[in-house]
Amino acid sequence: MASKTSKRSAAPVSTDVSAANPEAVSPRSPCPCGSGRRFKACHGSADAANLIVARPFEGLAAETELIALREFVPSASAPLTLIGADVNTPKITLGTVLPAAAAALTRSDGSILLGMQVQTHTGDLSRDLAAALEWALAAPPSSVLSVVGRATVGKRFGDLVLDEPLEITVHQDFGWWLETEAEAGSEVATSLERANTAIMPTERIAGLAGAYWVDAGEKAHLRWVRPEEEADLMAALARLSAAGELDLGEGSRYVGSFRAHGRLVPVWDLDHDAHPSEWEAPTLAFGARLDEALAATEPLTAAQRRARDGIFGRQFTLR
Repeated sequence: MASKTSKRSAAPVSTDVSAANPEAVSPRSPCPCGSGRRFKACHGSADAANLIVARPFEGLAAETELIALREFVPSASAPLTLIGADVNTPKITLGTVLPAAAAALTRSDGSILLGMQVQTHTGDLSRDLAAALEWALAAPPSSVLSVVGRATVGKRFGDLVLDEPLEITVHQDFGWWLETEAEAGSEVATSLERANTAIMPTERIAGLAGAYWVDAGEKAHLRWVRPEEEADLMAALARLSAAGELDLGEGSRYVGSFRAHGRLVPVWDLDHDAHPSEWEAPTLAFGARLDEALAATEPLTAAQRRARDGIFGRQFTLR
């Protein structure tokens, strides 16, 4: 394994618990970690390591895409730009899942792969990503971080990476894991072959953030991570449902939604025989109807309230 004599520079330190004196923080004051909770209910509690941050990517331009990559996109990657990056900063790529579900790895040229779907995690996925990235920035080439520790303080993803939309590339296999053709007989290649047998064909729809078509076998689905507050989105969906405009057109059916990391993800069943590109225009048209419904300010009618109750009954939460 190659070695390095100097560590790469990381981003500026953010204001969080690691930069504060916990003894000087009032139990009833906002926690310095930025969670919005009072200190005594957050990092001042005895079980801080197990706290769940409901919206780990709140406020980030890429929030909906990060949720999609974490929860249901099988194979995709996107370049990341480190805050304060210069010519010596290594190339950093965010991926859905890495070999053996590693948290991060460094390649022989010093470039970094950062994994979203990992073996274990704490209650704050944003801090886990930052910890893995900081490890990779200091690690020698050809190193692997299998799991992230259970640190309850430190930087978060947005403290290290520029806040900008992600340029997602969806892959139909895991060939992007291989650094060179020489790895064809390696352990990585063996892991790749196993992963390729389980991958579900996936496509982005119309370049829309958080919107993905997936072939699940017997059915195809559209899953669309939405950025709106849940109450606003539910009211808008109820307006469309009452008007008979909740589906995406012929061959589609709205089946419900799930919550993931503080955002709502509506799901539609789609005609399995239709090509993913055939759903781009219907999805864009639905998006326009949804925007109009979101802009409505009048109270829901009785029919719309009944529709909302029915939609609520088809929700569940991912942990």
